[in-house]
Amino acid sequence: MKAIAEISRWAIPLLLLFIPVIAFLRKVPVYESFVAGAEEGFNTGVRILPFLIGMLVSIRIFVDSGALNILAHWLQPIFAYFGLDSNVAAIIPLAIMRPLSGSGALGVATQLINQYGPDSYIGRLASTLQGSTDTTFFVLTIYFGSVGIRKYRYALKLGLLADFIGLIASIWIVTKTF
Repeated sequence: MKAIAEISRWAIPLLLLFIPVIAFLRKVPVYESFVAGAEEGFNTGVRILPFLIGMLVSIRIFVDSGALNILAHWLQPIFAYFGLDSNVAAIIPLAIMRPLSGSGALGVATQLINQYGPDSYIGRLASTLQGSTDTTFFVLTIYFGSVGIRKYRYALKLGLLADFIGLIASIWIVTKTF
């Protein structure tokens, strides 16, 4: 275990040393390549900025207007229909927020963990859900929008299906494990 910890400690510094040295030995213009990559990264950042601002404003309106709480309230009977108790209903706002925003979902998960405790069923479920789903709408808005992809109907359906399967799998795994 100590060896793994030591390898982890030195992995990134060694990579940061060896990659430029190997590039130099292969006669790659290291500094010029770095500057060109930084310029391309800056241009990408400028290109995605409008999409990022639009997405963040939309999420903030969704949460602050109370629509998140209303939608979570409407979904509670569906959870009850499948035999999931009221404890699992506490996870609905996280399940809704996770496809929208990673930071928003992290805020909801933090509230759940603070309220129920990290070793509680809800705390473990929130943590598992955080790690098993992705920010589908964020990915579609930012990444697809920045490269000009306009037809993302199938990507949206599959992303939401994956989020739903991640939710179901999280509930099943936490229920069976803990």
